[in-house]
Order: sequence, then structure tokens, then C-alpha cells
Amino acid sequence: MSTLERKPEQPCDISTGCDAIQLTIKPRDKDLGGFSVRRTLPTARLKMVGPWIFFDHMGPAEFEPGDGINVRPHPHINLATVTYLFEGEILHRDSLGSFQAIRPGDVNLMVAGKGIVHSERERPEITAEHHRLHGLQLWLALPEEDEEMEPAFFHYRADDIPQVDVNGVPVRTFAKTLYVEARLKTGQTLAIPDDDERAIYVVEGKIQARGTPLPAHSMAVLNREEGVTIEAHEDSLIAVIGGEPLGKRFIEWNFVSSRKDRIDQAKTDWKNRSFPLVPGDTDEFIPMPG
Repeated sequence: MSTLERKPEQPCDISTGCDAIQLTIKPRDKDLGGFSVRRTLPTARLKMVGPWIFFDHMGPAEFEPGDGINVRPHPHINLATVTYLFEGEILHRDSLGSFQAIRPGDVNLMVAGKGIVHSERERPEITAEHHRLHGLQLWLALPEEDEEMEPAFFHYRADDIPQVDVNGVPVRTFAKTLYVEARLKTGQTLAIPDDDERAIYVVEGKIQARGTPLPAHSMAVLNREEGVTIEAHEDSLIAVIGGEPLGKRFIEWNFVSSRKDRIDQAKTDWKNRSFPLVPGDTDEFIPMPG
């Protein structure tokens, strides 16, 4: 184990970064039609962290009876989506015939590959009562050799995912990928796993990294420095993402690809209704913007 010489910890401006922190991103609010999310990636300053190209923080949101999440069928290509909930439940349907309730702690991985359509709604039993929803929605770019693979769906229940021994997580990946959820008590420290690219998102609470305070709803993108440790200044919930960089990707609406012409083709296919339908959810769809 090598020993690194370190500079004394000094407070700094989190907007410019210092020591282990390359830059800090504050998400922008995005209205999804009656439901607002905090969108952190992509931004003009940073498109990706490792293979992660999209990062939305949903809620925590409160819904009255009769109201809730109601995202109509829409398409994806050349990426994989990850839905991870802290509270609540989302009902996933897709054009493969998948029908799955996503609950807190589950990892829901949908691989779009050459093309998939899905919807995100809630079961009537959930919408009939006052309820809450809180979670993350993320997209993974696929390596170029996997972009046009057959679509696939993987669901990992919370009980099947190790909560301490992270070396044993049985989640399918296509490139070197890092995703960690951590809950920290005030004063508790956590060593951030080393990786090619990494970022820390503060879901709740307040943490500090090398003298830099990171409040709730901020993302700190780390430099390639080993041995970074954070400390919670209050009870906190964080997500750590990272992995190997995959190169340039184009992104437009719900489409991600290494080829711009592939996105243009997907736009045409969706306008022409050439994508497969979602069994049990065929009456509605989200039109192509513009």
C-alpha cells in the first residue's frame, strides 16, 4: 500500500474545487409534467462521470390520493437505465413484457440496446392513498460494442444486494461501473472507493471532503486522487457514482449513442411508431418533442 504526501486541509470555494475535488455541480430543477426533479447530469460543464451520463434526483415528493407518477411509454436506445428508490414505489412496464414494482433498495436495470420502450406509473393501491416518492434515476452509456445489443431487463431486490460487503454485488455491468448508496451519522467518515472517475451526490444532509463543505443537493466530482475520505457534518444520505470513461456520447431527448446518425434514426422511428409497444400500456405514448 503506497503512502501519498498530502497538503494540509484548507477550506476552499466549492464552485472551483480544491485538492481532491475537481468541481461541484448544483442541479437544476426540471419539470416533468406536474412533477419536478433535480437534474445534475449532463451539464454544459460536465457530460459524464465514468459511464454515467444522466442523473436525476426525484423528490422527496408528497402525493395526495388520486395523484402520483404517471410517465407514459417512451423509447430509449444505446443505454441502460437505473432506477433506485429511497421511499415509495414505481411500477415499471416495458416492451419486453416486463412488469415490475420497484421498491426502496432495489436496483432496476433496463438495457435499451438497439431499442426499448417503457412506462413508469404507480399501482392503483398506491395512488389510492396519500404517499411519498424519493429516489434517483440514472442512465448508463453502453460501450460501443454493446450499444446495439438485444434489449434486456434485470431487477435486483434489496435483500439480494450486500449492504456491507460491496465486493459481492451481483448487478450486471457492461463497463467498469461504480454505484454506492451510503447513510452516515453525524461525525461518521467514509473512504470513497478509488476509480477512474468518481462523483459524490449529497441526497440529504451535509458532508465535508478535504475541508470542502458539500451541502444537500450538490455533486462533487473528484480528481483521480487515491484515499479520499468524507465526513458527515449531520446525518446524511449520499450516492457515489463512477467508473471508466467510455468516450464521447451524443444525447438528445431519451436517446444516447456514440453516433449522431443513430439518434436521428431513432427519432424518425419513434415518429413513425416503429418501436415495439408496451404490453398492457398501449393506449398512450409521449410524442417526440418539437
